[in-house]
Amino acid sequence: MGALRLTLLHLALLATAAAGARPSEVAVGALFTYDSTIGRAARLAIELAVDDVNADRTVLAGTQLKLITQDTNCSGFLGTIEALQLVEKNVVAVIGPQSSGIGHVISHVVNELHVPLLSFAATDPTLSASEYPYFIRTTISDYFQMNAVASIVDYYQWKEVTAIFVDDDYGRGGVSALGDALAAKRARISYKAAIPPNSNTDVINDVLFRANMMESRVMVVHVNPDTGMRIFSIANKLQMMASGYVWIVTDWLAAVLDSSVSSDLKYMSHIQGLIVLRQHTPESDSKNKFISKWNSVARNRSITSGLNSYGYYAYDSVWAVARGIDQFLNSGQQINFSADPRLHDSNGSMLQLSTLNIFDDGEQMLQQLLLTNFTGLTGPVQFNSDRNLVRPAYDILNVGGSGSQLIGYWSNYSGLSVTAPEILYHKPPNTSSIAQKLHNVVWPGDSTSTPRGWVFPNNGQPLRVGVPIKASFKELVAGGRGPDNVTGYCIDVFNAAIKLLPYPVPCQFMTIGDGRKNPNYDDIIKMVAANSLDAAVGDFAIVRNRTRIAEFTQPYIESGLVIVAPVKQATSSAWAFLKPFTLEMWCVTGALFIFVGIVVWILEHRTNEEFRGSPRRQVITIFWFSFSTMFFSHRQNTVSALGRFVLIIWLFVVLIINSSYTASLTSILTVQQLATGIAGIDDLISSALPIGYQAGKFTRSYLIEELNVPESRLVPLNTIQEYADALKRGPKDGGVAAIVDEMPYVEIFLSYHCNFRVVGQEFTKEGWGFAFQRDSPLAADLSTAILQLSESGQLQRIHNEWFTRPSCSSDDSEVGATRLGLGSFWGLFLVCALICLFALLMFFIRICWQYSKYSNAEAAGEPSAGDADTTTTAVAAIDAAERQRRPSRLGSFKELMQFVDKKEEEVRRTMKRRSSEKDNQAAGSSDAQPMASA
Repeated sequence: MGALRLTLLHLALLATAAAGARPSEVAVGALFTYDSTIGRAARLAIELAVDDVNADRTVLAGTQLKLITQDTNCSGFLGTIEALQLVEKNVVAVIGPQSSGIGHVISHVVNELHVPLLSFAATDPTLSASEYPYFIRTTISDYFQMNAVASIVDYYQWKEVTAIFVDDDYGRGGVSALGDALAAKRARISYKAAIPPNSNTDVINDVLFRANMMESRVMVVHVNPDTGMRIFSIANKLQMMASGYVWIVTDWLAAVLDSSVSSDLKYMSHIQGLIVLRQHTPESDSKNKFISKWNSVARNRSITSGLNSYGYYAYDSVWAVARGIDQFLNSGQQINFSADPRLHDSNGSMLQLSTLNIFDDGEQMLQQLLLTNFTGLTGPVQFNSDRNLVRPAYDILNVGGSGSQLIGYWSNYSGLSVTAPEILYHKPPNTSSIAQKLHNVVWPGDSTSTPRGWVFPNNGQPLRVGVPIKASFKELVAGGRGPDNVTGYCIDVFNAAIKLLPYPVPCQFMTIGDGRKNPNYDDIIKMVAANSLDAAVGDFAIVRNRTRIAEFTQPYIESGLVIVAPVKQATSSAWAFLKPFTLEMWCVTGALFIFVGIVVWILEHRTNEEFRGSPRRQVITIFWFSFSTMFFSHRQNTVSALGRFVLIIWLFVVLIINSSYTASLTSILTVQQLATGIAGIDDLISSALPIGYQAGKFTRSYLIEELNVPESRLVPLNTIQEYADALKRGPKDGGVAAIVDEMPYVEIFLSYHCNFRVVGQEFTKEGWGFAFQRDSPLAADLSTAILQLSESGQLQRIHNEWFTRPSCSSDDSEVGATRLGLGSFWGLFLVCALICLFALLMFFIRICWQYSKYSNAEAAGEPSAGDADTTTTAVAAIDAAERQRRPSRLGSFKELMQFVDKKEEEVRRTMKRRSSEKDNQAAGSSDAQPMASA
């Protein structure tokens, strides 16, 4: 018992010593601008938080927080000086700074002094870099805010925005994050309007004027809250708050609106229709109590500004510091500072740098702060590996009337939604485009329809349209005396589509090419991608490698690749009538004719007199009947059911053979034949013959890269006449065997030269479209206009106006007629043969059955009439002898053939007569039995 008392006493002494080791107070610094929108809300929130911490016995028991604040005065230089003065007071952590610029500078100081920096308002994403390990952000980074902006832009399908930002660390960091977020949504910042810090009205007016000259009407404003409201006043004077504009404003405006009382909102008429982001803070009892307490104290102190979301983050920052210090002290750590030997005053300097001390256990304090995990006014206060708060979320507001309406939320968990993020956290994440939703928005100009988001730039510069000028095919594109005098089918389609746009688009055509040699079309598309041209109009095929660097409209004409080859008129011969069928086909057809004739003769021989007679006559009948069916002139009538069935099937086969023969013979005698024997793309590739293509077009790269045709086989051609000359000369005389080109060119070429034809099928499917720079909204609008032209029939009318020359027929059936072989008819012949065999099988089954009955009847009728008086024993002996003779008779093939050769009617009469004789014999036997017994 005594040992136990000593142990308890020892533990009590250790606890007393440990308690005595805890300091009575711990100094914590706060760094912000007192007289600012964020500073006024944060100052009171921080003071209330310190009071609440000191009043709470569960946190820092026995230790009080001592708050030391410094005013940065909205100045980077003064803020840096104030920060240095703050850290020389041996603070264990600093809450702030409010400015991202000061945060960058002070982060280097605290890195050396090991003092954690917890900022509730510095949102520059670059402060999360590993370069600043002691910087902890207790608010939401602009990285997430810009992702929210990009989600809104993508939701309304805008592709370009104009970024208006303050030109400092805060503004540049935010815009950089915006560019990355938009790129992930296939959108971009088309113009950056940077406003220098502390700019006057004239400078802001000049920046906005230049921004208004650009085509984008989606303005993203990322500036400081204390000077940002002037932007909208100036924009209103420039008529930039009218219908058609879109303004998306980051959370600084929400802080201004929340901090302003109704009497201060003199700028509300200038910000109608804006979309504003605000950090999302979930509703809770603790939040409502804090708001009530903050408002009560603010009234007592005559504070005229209101509370904004940054005040909540400042309040939670104090609690995060308090909990971190508590865990630090509970782990047995001591708060000690030591001088940095590298900092010393020299040469009589008045900076007194030696007063800056290093927090010895600052690294342990930093780790405790990063492990913070509690629920504050802003929701879960917990840091991820980038030292950012988890679960970032924003409210999305629409300014209208004297206030704003909540139209939805954005969270890093589920994107845009109309449901609060804290509810969605309990469901599986869903960031699909279908799940993204927002309520209706009233846009600037009191419009409820979603703005297009862009207009043609109002900078006096017309659209630079590149037009290829070629040596031929003037029906498509032709150059005049000047750049503006271009004509052709493609130009008319473009002009008609431009007229359908709901806004004017001035265009300046820029001809490319000298008209003697075709320009390279891929180079023209690269000029569009390089911003040397705004668009390319002409016969531009939409192919894969071009869509990677340019945006194409809806195709306005189909243009697959085809093969053009020379043809020659077929020469007639005395044996031309044999050409429709191959030798194999002739032999099989003749054999089938004879086979069917024999089958019908067998089926009809016993019942039809026309199929009987001498052997010579019957052989002639077989051949006559067989071949006369070819012309449906057979005079023999079929009377048996099986014979008629076979004849019907055979006449159908004969009809097919006759029709095919007639069509093939007609084709052979009338159509043109290929001069080179090339019937399609496979024949062309497998041959070693030269191939022509149109210079400058994508055909060359397609043949080389996709079809593996050697480049040495390809011959570039420029004009229609070169096409014709190369085809006429042929491979032997330095020409080409065939030309591969797009169908519209081939149609024009064939309208001039009818001794060439399209062979094979169209082996690619492309279309022609107008090319624009990537993500150009004009491409989408022109696509809609092209569809309108197509639906109204105007597109076809334009086509008919330019393609007026009658084109030679290019039907593949008219080129290179082929002979018909057995492969086209073997199925039909097989069916016919099987039906004939089936009919013969049924016929012989019936013959065997008749022969069996006939033999039985003949055996029963052999005894004479005198035998009726014999005894019963004699009759039995005769029956036994007949049974012994019957097998030899049935087994005689000669007798069977004789039976088959008999007429059906004769067999029936014989069987009927013998049946009657058998009945009479049976009656006589029954009369003889009573006489024998007598």
